[in-house]
Amino acid sequence: MLDIVLALIVAVMLVSGGIFVFLAALGIVRLPDVYTRMHAASKAGTVGSGLMLFAAGIHALDIAIFMRAFAGFVFFVLTAPVAAHLLARAAHKAGYRLARVSVVDDMRDAERRDAKKR
Repeated sequence: MLDIVLALIVAVMLVSGGIFVFLAALGIVRLPDVYTRMHAASKAGTVGSGLMLFAAGIHALDIAIFMRAFAGFVFFVLTAPVAAHLLARAAHKAGYRLARVSVVDDMRDAERRDAKKR
């Protein structure tokens, strides 16, 4: 009975993780500019990868493997948002424009404020 419950939990986590990863890939293809694409890849990709790592850790039924999966999830959570932020900042400094549907450019406004202070 416990095996069936664990198998169902792992299956739900794998399917959910796959859906999030699919949505991240879809966002990379369909979203209008580099900034929204990075957002989709970092947020949905992190959640999808985390769910799949937890599913692998639970499926193994070994605390050492589960702790490695947890460490991988923590690594994703700590590095993906920072990497996305740095890439967005570099893209903005390189001159990539926001899509027309974007209404606020906080980085441009901050740069203008900093230029006035100097």
